[in-house]
Amino acid sequence: MASTALRSPSLQNPTFLSPHLSSLSSKTLSKPCFSPFSPPQKPTSLKSSINPISPFSSSKNQHPDDDDKFIDVSDDKPREECGVVGIYGDSEASRLCYLALHALQHRGQEGAGIVTVNEGVLQSITGVGLVSEVFNETKLDQLPGKSTIGHVRYSTAGSSMLKNVQPFVAGYRFGSVGVAHNGNLVNYKALRQNLEENGSIFNTSSDTEVVLHLIAISKARPFFLRIVDACEQLEGAYSMVFLTEDKLVAVRDPFGFRPLVMGRRSNGAVVFASETCALDLIEATYEREVYPGEVLVVDKDGVQSLCLMPHPVSKQCIFEHIYFSLPNSIVFGRSVYESRRAFGIILATESPVECDVVIAVPDSGVVAALGYAEKAGVPFQQGLIRSHYVGRTFIEPSQRIRDFGVKLKLAPVKAVLEGKRVVVVDDSIVRGTTSSKIVRLIKEAGAKEVHMRIACPPIIGSCYYGVDTPSSEELISNRLDVEQIREYIGSDSLAFLSIDSLRGMLGDDSPSFCYACFSGEYPVEPKEGKIKSIGDFVDDGLTGVLDSIDGAWVQGPRHK
Repeated sequence: MASTALRSPSLQNPTFLSPHLSSLSSKTLSKPCFSPFSPPQKPTSLKSSINPISPFSSSKNQHPDDDDKFIDVSDDKPREECGVVGIYGDSEASRLCYLALHALQHRGQEGAGIVTVNEGVLQSITGVGLVSEVFNETKLDQLPGKSTIGHVRYSTAGSSMLKNVQPFVAGYRFGSVGVAHNGNLVNYKALRQNLEENGSIFNTSSDTEVVLHLIAISKARPFFLRIVDACEQLEGAYSMVFLTEDKLVAVRDPFGFRPLVMGRRSNGAVVFASETCALDLIEATYEREVYPGEVLVVDKDGVQSLCLMPHPVSKQCIFEHIYFSLPNSIVFGRSVYESRRAFGIILATESPVECDVVIAVPDSGVVAALGYAEKAGVPFQQGLIRSHYVGRTFIEPSQRIRDFGVKLKLAPVKAVLEGKRVVVVDDSIVRGTTSSKIVRLIKEAGAKEVHMRIACPPIIGSCYYGVDTPSSEELISNRLDVEQIREYIGSDSLAFLSIDSLRGMLGDDSPSFCYACFSGEYPVEPKEGKIKSIGDFVDDGLTGVLDSIDGAWVQGPRHK
């Protein structure tokens, strides 16, 4: 069946919505949904007086993690909680979504789901595991239709269970809606309390479920204005895609914390994804970002651009360029590869050291290491080889092997390291546990000196906008200064990218990024703490319709 051709969106004239959604304003804009950037405020440090707690002892003779059980290399990194995909107008929508989720697998590896709409019915398949483990030809055959949304997720607390995997699908008295959400709502508790006081019944502790309730109780017409109505009550980070019987809706919060891009396939199909690498895989041409505070509604008539409450400055997550996104992606209008290469060049310029070889902690430190080596005029070599075939469940050796977990993931190359002065480039240090193991691994392979260079500033604050980071008490840079961290991890020298240099590299775009994890200054105050659950709604969708109870939920038949 031929795909419906879609009209190009009006990119320069999104329509403002009134706060009460009584009608669509005729006012047009000559620029996107946010005003010119305002200067950043001076950051304040969270670092307390030097009094390290015992887990961060700087003793060279004692590493508290020696007695820990297996610690995966990736466990000592911040985690993006998910990636989202939306496709409208392609007869192969579910298969394209499957491929796009493959491209976003690095954003979430513990669960995946796809929802399609076919003949007015939303159908859902979700599962625990990698995208390739959840879906096969038979399952994709059960998801016909020309519109779809998809999701990959990390588990941030508790066990990974099927009921926690998005997209969520809910039935209400006017139909059904599916949602896939990347982000975290800081006013979740207040919204939930208000809904419960008015009779709503919750199945979960997920902030995403709040969005579904807000949509269901909204009185706005037509339906997509219910989504707008709900989003205007949210505070925090959200990049979401919604699917209804006839529309695909993409929304990004006014601060633009989490990324969301739009592309188009040659047949006119519109695609939304968390990163452009997903567009590349399914041969969709990147058109632009979804603007902060923008609502894009896609249906048979084309793409309509509306605007939520505008904000004078966006606050995009800088860690997308430091760690989360793939180097071949364009995120927030910038090449991730070029950003990381620049980080390495700055480190080599500002924190040089006499060395024989530059290596990276794979894979996220590779591009910064290339930049460092280029500027320093020193060879870049693969001094650590990463195994890509290690899962999260292991048979541990009966006899204790020191640094077992890191050795399982990273293998040193003695021919590169032995007798050498080595610069090791990594993207970040969070708790410091893995860094200490890596330094020890390299020295045991015969390195004469080990110099750590970190391609981001010290992390001193937790993230409340959709990133799973430890509490501030667990962050080593919030407890120790640079010299104490160096002593703890056992390196011969240690240097971080300075926040001033980071801002300088970003140039005019600098005010549009969020640096809360480095400065402790939060664009949206995290009054209620971090929501650690990523959804706990239903296994495989709701298709029931309510005739008499406004704003509640019923469980319909499951799609086999």
